[in-house]
Amino acid sequence: MKPMLAALQMTSTENLAHNYDVCQSLIQKAARLGAKLVCLPENFSFLGEDSQQNKQIAEQPKGELLQSYCALAKKNQVWLSLGGFLEISPSQQIFNTHIIVDDTGDIKASYRKVHLFSLDMASSSALDESKTITSGDELVVARSPLGILGLSICYDLRFSALYLALANQGAQIMLVPAAFTSTTGKAHWEILLRARAIETQAYVAAAAQTGVHSGKRSSHGHAMIVDPWGNIVAQCSEGDGIALAPIDLDYLAAIRKRIPIFKHQRPDVYQKPVIIYE
Repeated sequence: MKPMLAALQMTSTENLAHNYDVCQSLIQKAARLGAKLVCLPENFSFLGEDSQQNKQIAEQPKGELLQSYCALAKKNQVWLSLGGFLEISPSQQIFNTHIIVDDTGDIKASYRKVHLFSLDMASSSALDESKTITSGDELVVARSPLGILGLSICYDLRFSALYLALANQGAQIMLVPAAFTSTTGKAHWEILLRARAIETQAYVAAAAQTGVHSGKRSSHGHAMIVDPWGNIVAQCSEGDGIALAPIDLDYLAAIRKRIPIFKHQRPDVYQKPVIIYE
């Protein structure tokens, strides 16, 4: 029997206790359904109306808030992908950090978001993550019982080079915890997720925020899991939910063997100067 992966969907707010209760309920349900890895969306623990609140909420990984989520992994005997946790470093920098926790509650890997989101469109409020968040500068893969995980967060989804780099380091399951805005999500969410799966020949698991968080923020939702052929194999609609699907690494290997794109890459050519005709 193939191991099951769950991508959760929820509507986080600035109420830490409420967010925890929703996560706890969804994790418990996913575990009962047989999930071995449960993925939470970006901002799972906190999503405030004012980005300046990030400084007040951020904590180090050994802090009380994150440890309460680690305890949920141990209690439910599942691995957790905690995507988009507000981490404060010893130097007081704040990072948007994706943390992997094993089924004993131990932190196994962490990735600090490399690409910081900004949006300024006439139909939506201006957003600029860099006002309070520092960007990371390292890519991360991690082994798990389901396969090799490639870590990313939300806006990273627009940068295909990141996922190709993860795939070239063996990643088989790309994790994309997100809080895609309603505006951009309607236009690009599904297309980008399927594109990343096809070009890396990997599973893509995208936990998502959904609905209205505050007067300034609303998210597209549609948490989903996409297989290495680009098929959507599980998807949430509206409200809190769970997208659940098996991870079949034999199927993945067969696709990579059928169309061996990684053998056909030409980094020797890609690194050369581009010839420009005018």
